[in-house]
Amino acid sequence: MRRKRTLILSVAAVVAAAGTAWIAMPASAAATTAAFSKTSDWGTGWQGSVTISNGGPKAMTSWKVEFDLPAGGTVGSFWEADMVAAGRHRTFTNRPWNGAVPVDGRVTFGFIGAGGTPLNCKINGRPCTGTATAPAPTAPVYVPTRPPATPTTPPATTKAPTAAPTKPPADNPKPPPAGNVLPVKVTNNTGRPEAVHLYVLGVNLNTGKLGHVDAGGTFTPWTGGGAVPVAAPDVSIPGPRNGASTTIRIPKNLSGRIYMAFGRKLDFRLSNDGLVQPAPWAGGDPNKDILFDWSEFTLDNSGLFLNSSQVDMFAIPHIVSVQGGDGVTRRTGELKPGGRQKVINALKAQPDFAKSVQTRSDGTVLRVLAPGKAADAGLMSPTYLDPYINQAWNAYATKTLTVVPFGDRPNTKYFGRTSGSVMNFTDGSGRVVASFTKPTTANVWGCDGALGAPNDLVVGPIARTLCAAMQRTTLGRLDTQPSGGGADFYKGDPANHYARVIHDQMADGKAYAFAFDDVQNQESLVHDGDPRQAGIVLTPF
Repeated sequence: MRRKRTLILSVAAVVAAAGTAWIAMPASAAATTAAFSKTSDWGTGWQGSVTISNGGPKAMTSWKVEFDLPAGGTVGSFWEADMVAAGRHRTFTNRPWNGAVPVDGRVTFGFIGAGGTPLNCKINGRPCTGTATAPAPTAPVYVPTRPPATPTTPPATTKAPTAAPTKPPADNPKPPPAGNVLPVKVTNNTGRPEAVHLYVLGVNLNTGKLGHVDAGGTFTPWTGGGAVPVAAPDVSIPGPRNGASTTIRIPKNLSGRIYMAFGRKLDFRLSNDGLVQPAPWAGGDPNKDILFDWSEFTLDNSGLFLNSSQVDMFAIPHIVSVQGGDGVTRRTGELKPGGRQKVINALKAQPDFAKSVQTRSDGTVLRVLAPGKAADAGLMSPTYLDPYINQAWNAYATKTLTVVPFGDRPNTKYFGRTSGSVMNFTDGSGRVVASFTKPTTANVWGCDGALGAPNDLVVGPIARTLCAAMQRTTLGRLDTQPSGGGADFYKGDPANHYARVIHDQMADGKAYAFAFDDVQNQESLVHDGDPRQAGIVLTPF
């Protein structure tokens, strides 16, 4: 089964994955050392690993690595070790199967963290004097709101996108020939009089460079950033007036966003690290009073993956579609009639969510912020989900949670039990394969921190499954995950009403209301392995 390649892009300043290592006095040839390296960094969190090397003089039967976290630092999920937390101090010890390390042997464990990286490392009570080879710096890339899920075998709980195919549109019964650029027809059916400004921004998958694309599909890398972000050049493309369409083109091997802004052009900035994108939930963002939204895409050898995203906010309703070489068109993202206003009204009626609706001084409702962004902006309680999290987490102190993360591998199962603040998962042999500390409300909203999903085939799939279950408040009620359907979701108290009402107002029930909404194929995404043309229709509101 082909992996779905939906990329959910953050709107924070882009950063590159960076490596760090503990460095102390040079080690002797016969010494036990431990070296930390940060294997990836996505802005809101990072993945790290510790390699223990036994330089002799005798074999090890056990090991203990301990370190301090800087203020604000956290460790969430971890694997191949047991962890004890005391304030900002973390102690990791071997599990039964990896304590024995022969002379010249090595063993590695890993974890997901946020904030600053570890300090003051000790291995078996002595300084960690080893160093790790840091990964070579890479070009800045768009930063996912979750760690990228890039295993080459199918990720957790996903199948081929399920958007219903339709007949080819009457005005284009035959698909155009394949080429190195993909035409994308943007249609404005909003009924609004403002000028529309389009932007195609992304990362060149061949070079890793960030840049922008003109209407003809030519990619140009960004240049000229500064330590203090400077204004990016105007790379807007004139969009369609109401009732009209504009065709733009996307080059192959690009991953990024198509922005659409009404009335005013967006304010993008360039830093030394890359592009600073609009973040209207942040204080002082110059785009806060602009009506805008975006679709996200990846176009590569696996075809086109195009989605409408509500992970950060719900603003401009739009349908996304792709027509393949077989003439079939797949589409999703369409709201029910009056759906935008119904979403707004429903969330205004929820006291905890009411302030997440942002209205301009002229009365235009610009957007509804997703719960995590609303909490970041001080518009929602940062502990809103805590009562539910405590209840769901504690439920598995007395019963077992079964996670079956791969839809096409029903015999791959992991079994979770809670002990204090940690949920440990074992495989069929009883071996502990992953551990998670109890998440905060922010961790659940962001599917990050304690629910960070590393790029592997065990911990990451379990983390994605856990976060989706907690977003949908099925954890604690349904003891096999993922399971249930729309009728079972968002029934807990408190619940994610943002995701609930958006899904409820979608014509096909599909939306990308949080980062792992693709678990159980609930996401608004279309894919075709042989795309010939795509479409974005801005619908009435």
